[in-house]
Amino acid sequence: MKVVINSCYGGFSISKQAAQFMADRGNAKAKAELADSGDGWYGYGYTEESEGPYDRTDPDLIAAVEALGDGANGQCAELKVVDIPDGIQYEIDDYDGIETIHEVHKSWG
Repeated sequence: MKVVINSCYGGFSISKQAAQFMADRGNAKAKAELADSGDGWYGYGYTEESEGPYDRTDPDLIAAVEALGDGANGQCAELKVVDIPDGIQYEIDDYDGIETIHEVHKSWG
């Protein structure tokens, strides 16, 4: 399974070019963010219709990062596609914007 993460300090965001790439493929979230962006651009996937961020396993997002390379990066982002084994329950950990993927384990207080 492929997952998109940010690999530098700053945080996850996509470029307007990446959103347009996704929208051209029919991605509703990217279309909505482009329509809602007005004069500003953030690239997080939040819109009036959807309060959640982009799904990191979205095939359109993965295709945008693979096709556009650095052109997919939003402000203060360096996106990369990480391939993890199918069926793994994972979580994305963030340290000052740098993200890593970890397998979910049980823990008790």
